[in-house]
Amino acid sequence: MRYVVRKSIVEVVGEIWMPYGTVCATTYTLSGYDVENCRNDNGQITRDSVERWVGMHSGDFSSVRDFRASLEDGDETVDIPWASEEGELAFVDCTASVE
Repeated sequence: MRYVVRKSIVEVVGEIWMPYGTVCATTYTLSGYDVENCRNDNGQITRDSVERWVGMHSGDFSSVRDFRASLEDGDETVDIPWASEEGELAFVDCTASVE
């Protein structure tokens, strides 16, 4: 038997409050309720509507530099890429393990 688990995630990079200005990253796993709140007034999931959700749910950050999202919308996956290569590199820098 095989199970497929589909998760909606948003990866965020930005500056945290304390110590002020330190760049950090996190990954949010969204519930079905969260995904519904990522929709715009027309019921679409767009970069702007997800950015609004991120702004309201990322209180650990004093400012958000960039984000990417992979959201499960019914049978489809909505992928929203990083806005810039610098945002993606900052996320990788924060989450890369040191050996």
